[in-house]
Amino acid sequence: MLSRTASSLYWLGRYVERADFIGRLVEATVRLDVLSPRPAGDAAWASALAVTDTDAAFAANGRTVGPQEVARFLTIDGCHPGSIVRCLDMARNNARAVRTALTREAWTAINRAWLIFDKRAGPAGPMATLNLVEAVQTEARGFEGAIHRMLRNQTTWFIRLGQAVERADNTARLLDVKYHLLLPAGERVGGVVDRDQWTTILQTVSAVTAYRWLYSEGLRPANVIDLLIARSELPRSLAASCEEAVDILNLLAKRTGLHGEADRMARMRQARMAKTKSGEVIASGLHEFLKAFIEENAQMHFAIGRQFKFG
Repeated sequence: MLSRTASSLYWLGRYVERADFIGRLVEATVRLDVLSPRPAGDAAWASALAVTDTDAAFAANGRTVGPQEVARFLTIDGCHPGSIVRCLDMARNNARAVRTALTREAWTAINRAWLIFDKRAGPAGPMATLNLVEAVQTEARGFEGAIHRMLRNQTTWFIRLGQAVERADNTARLLDVKYHLLLPAGERVGGVVDRDQWTTILQTVSAVTAYRWLYSEGLRPANVIDLLIARSELPRSLAASCEEAVDILNLLAKRTGLHGEADRMARMRQARMAKTKSGEVIASGLHEFLKAFIEENAQMHFAIGRQFKFG
């Protein structure tokens, strides 16, 4: 496989995963802001910008944080790379570059997701926003289903590798922002707003039911942290993302013969995660742990590019 083809497939996986995550985040923020007994208000929308690392880009435009402004910025604003429409546009461009490697179902899902935003003026309210992001999530799930029905070869492996790297970054950022930024001043830890916010985190990663299966003590922040960091049963946990990256790199090494820096980094990270105890992470500093994880994930991304000679 040509390196530019592998690069397009990898980035296709990353951009679709990112668009899906932003959609989930916007949906969860709308529900937290509108449907909670004690709405979090602008603090929730500011945290959504922080999770997606678009707060500086938002502030640079002189905008004021609020539901309508942030929802539009994260969904249909094509002037920055952190919006759903830009992610889908870049995903579609990469999909077009490797069109012959994709099945009709996979291409159709990407194209339909992109067409959702064609000539769209933007969400006009909470329900319109929810309908928009739900449509995007539906097509993202359709794309993922199509990928799992394709031949298990380099095409699907590079897409899944991109998804695994992106998923790890998203979950780490989500957990870091909630733990340090989201609870409004004056609100009690363990209070209504705090519980609603932890529930929102679980909703963002589709883990509400998983949490209930694995923990019987009710909603506890320490358990949510444990689930998102150390429980490999949850596909969006850090542990699961690390395992998937190792597995896919092993498959690629067997098929391509390319084995190097990225494999070593992935295995070392997986071994470290297998020994990680969430209680120890909280005691020693969750923010520091997540910051180091995000940086290491970025370094592995660059190592993958060097190993497979992405352009």
